Amino acid sequence: MSVLLFSCGNNASLLFQNPQNTERPDEVVVLSKDELQQKAGMEEGKFPIFKNADNSLVPFQLDDLDNDGNWDEAALLLNFSPEETMKINVEWVDGTSYPPVFDKRTNLRLGITQSDGSFEEVDSYQALPCSDGFEVIAQGESVNWENDKIGFRNYFDCRNVKDLFGKRMPEMIIDKIHTTELGDYHKLADWGMDVLHCGSSLGSGGIALLKDDSLFRLGSTEVYEYHKISEGPVRSVFELRYEGWDVDGEMLSAVERISIYPGKYWFESDVTVQNAPKGSQIVTGIVTSHLKRQPFEFTTDNFQCIGTHDVQSLNEDELGMAVIIPQSEAGKIGRTTDINFYKLGFETVPEKGFSQIISETYYIGQDCENGEPSKHYFFSVWGLDKDQWKTEEGFRKYIAEEAEKLSEPVVVL
Repeated sequence: MSVLLFSCGNNASLLFQNPQNTERPDEVVVLSKDELQQKAGMEEGKFPIFKNADNSLVPFQLDDLDNDGNWDEAALLLNFSPEETMKINVEWVDGTSYPPVFDKRTNLRLGITQSDGSFEEVDSYQALPCSDGFEVIAQGESVNWENDKIGFRNYFDCRNVKDLFGKRMPEMIIDKIHTTELGDYHKLADWGMDVLHCGSSLGSGGIALLKDDSLFRLGSTEVYEYHKISEGPVRSVFELRYEGWDVDGEMLSAVERISIYPGKYWFESDVTVQNAPKGSQIVTGIVTSHLKRQPFEFTTDNFQCIGTHDVQSLNEDELGMAVIIPQSEAGKIGRTTDINFYKLGFETVPEKGFSQIISETYYIGQDCENGEPSKHYFFSVWGLDKDQWKTEEGFRKYIAEEAEKLSEPVVVL
């Protein structure tokens, strides 16, 4: 997809072109503030709004990524017909009644338990270590993120496993989990439910490091922090930051930046490891504890995919999960033992039946350079949501289509 900018006084026009002969709904296009300033003649103190040819507003948000109080990027949400060229007008306005309000299609939440049993949402927080016992302090036990299609969570404690919420309707639900308004999220409701059993696996995209054929979970670190970067109608972004990650006696630090967009059955993850041992690989994986069929793998022009599809949800219906990684960075593909190490006495969290040793996981490694982010995409679909997700063929078709779209990066000319 290419983008052209034309200035006209204090206003400008953007031209977007869909290079594919296929519809592309819910395309998020990100433009830096510098690009808009350079190409669109922005006035100091003004803010952009984006309009279609019929003068209707384009959903967008302005994001402050470095937390300095000033926005750095504009993210736009666009819908394309096959091979369409689209003109978007930019107007510069003052701060009165700004920004416009759009339907919220992505959402983040870390709620911390208060003395009265309520939950206070926080933009940053540090998890408790497990060295002095185990205590659940977070709403739903986790950092939570969602869009209008699916929800995810990452346990905010030393387990550090990712989990899934299947959704049957587009409304945002994670603000209500662990409350009487939503009810027991382990039971099927109109909105959906928690559909995944994780155990001591990597769940739905948990992180580990592969060193000398051994897996080391990104868990039980000395420091584990959540930081919200951006939350809005077009995308939500946050970071999980770690210090004191013990990998075979070496202490590492890591950051995972997660982004989620409307209309997609996946989230984007950028993992950066400092002081990674030479030859090691970042690993992400998929739980296999309820898997009866064999996992699958395939390649596209630019991505390596691993995945599973089976009647493996906690609702005993179809659930598909997959990871795609750039082919040029793809590493080892493997499957751990199914041994329950917790029952053998390797206990980390007795209250949760959890062991830090990774088992029941199908995984893929990714080459990592010290201090450089490594990107992957984690997919998940639920058969109760859509008939296409009831078959492996339907799931694989969607992954391949999304991989092709991701292979066409936005070019600003």
